[in-house]
Amino acid sequence: MNKSELIDAIANSADISKAAAGRALDATMEAVKKALKKGDMVTLVGFGTFYIGKRAARSGRNPRTGATIKIKAAKVPKFRAGKALKDSVN
Repeated sequence: MNKSELIDAIANSADISKAAAGRALDATMEAVKKALKKGDMVTLVGFGTFYIGKRAARSGRNPRTGATIKIKAAKVPKFRAGKALKDSVN
């Protein structure tokens, strides 16, 4: 499912226009991004939790030259599925 298919599903389920569903989805994604940028967790009970994980610095290898390179530490967004979501797919 891509974004436009998700907007269609939201519009049909909530009985709203596709434009309104698109704005609602965009607003939701923006709110999640802002919360993660501040370092907050976003928990949707029954669905899951979005949070920031830390990836340590490490050394890697350039596949073209074989030279060793240093890869910086980074913060990465992660998602942990909730119990209801896990149960619904099994």
